[in-house]
Amino acid sequence: MEFCPNCEIRLKKNDSGLLHCPKCQYLKEKTVESAKEELEEANSELLVMGEDDVKQAKGLESTIKIDCEKCHNQEGVWWTFQTRSADEPETKFYRCTKCNHTWRDYT
Repeated sequence: MEFCPNCEIRLKKNDSGLLHCPKCQYLKEKTVESAKEELEEANSELLVMGEDDVKQAKGLESTIKIDCEKCHNQEGVWWTFQTRSADEPETKFYRCTKCNHTWRDYT
């Protein structure tokens, strides 16, 4: 969020994507830094662990005795992640150590 240097009102984007002040018509040209910030905001997705992440994190994960739905292996790893609002419980993820089947538990 940026503010006008003249009247200290919050700048708004116009149709061309430039920031302007609705009161004094101050126009801020787009800089390279703001373009980088917009790119970072667009790429700020939450990622769940992939296969490569699991391989790199060997020894760091918590193992648990489970029953895999696909291969019926008895060992897996688990982790938690806040996928819903803060006043709701975390989502628990489980991954089989044999077939890498992943599932979640919302309770």
